[in-house]
Amino acid sequence: MELLDPRNITVTTLFTLVIIISLVEMYFSYAHDRKLYTKRDTLNNIYLMLAAIVINASMKVATFFLLDYCYQFRLFEIKNVWLYWVVLILAQDFLYWFLHTVGHYVRFFWAMHVTHHSSEYFNLTTGFRSTVFEPFYRVFFYLPLAFMGFNALDILFAYLVTQIYGNIVHTQTVGKLHPIIEYIFVTPSHHRVHHASNVRYLDKNMGMVLILWDRWFGTFQEEVPQEEIKYGLTKQPDDSKFTNIVFHEWSALASDVKKAPTFWDKVKYIVNPPGWSHDGSTQIAKVMQKELREAEKKANLEKA
Repeated sequence: MELLDPRNITVTTLFTLVIIISLVEMYFSYAHDRKLYTKRDTLNNIYLMLAAIVINASMKVATFFLLDYCYQFRLFEIKNVWLYWVVLILAQDFLYWFLHTVGHYVRFFWAMHVTHHSSEYFNLTTGFRSTVFEPFYRVFFYLPLAFMGFNALDILFAYLVTQIYGNIVHTQTVGKLHPIIEYIFVTPSHHRVHHASNVRYLDKNMGMVLILWDRWFGTFQEEVPQEEIKYGLTKQPDDSKFTNIVFHEWSALASDVKKAPTFWDKVKYIVNPPGWSHDGSTQIAKVMQKELREAEKKANLEKA
């Protein structure tokens, strides 16, 4: 891709805009004593972003050539340029929803994605706290786009643009938007739910641009005004050192696999959702949410 390629200019412009509004939010937080940022947490976000950039750069050529290789086996082509980009964005956004959902429901992938959820703060720089190792496997989720007739550069461009949109919804300074926007698009309200550790909110709102995927496939959860959001993980890392943020879940997974009594239990620790245990000592989010609903239903009946 040439330096003056419009795609490069667009991504650079959008990324610069994200940096500017992040600085504005930092000032707003400081000026109004909102305490949305801390120095240590923000530095960790930047470190993780830089680590992801390094890995992305190292994987860029391999990603491009794999997508380009698959493109030669495309099943069809969309000639109309407007339809081409609309279908590409929609298909890419759905495949991201699937990638993201796998990252929450398969513990092996959660061990990599967990870094993005490890902050107990929620601000625009939280979006920089990247899933560091995602570039190693993300391309395999996007291969269908190449077979659908979308070339490698356009796939990478579409991903970067939607990723930038995904960054700007990491904020507490924007309330709920117009109901139509809230129904169709991922909004800050939706993404606050996604980053919450409240039982009600676990593993919800996986979309990047469109919240419709979550509404259609059962992973949607509205932000409940009466319930204060607690950001971060259900069990935070013992310390906030960079290496511990990246590798703490790998250590926990290895420990669980080691203690599993059978081979199949070891496999289940790797492929089942986070929280699964062979002896029932810990529970997955869906079980905890079912228990919460039953407890709330019982409480409502007692009040009636």
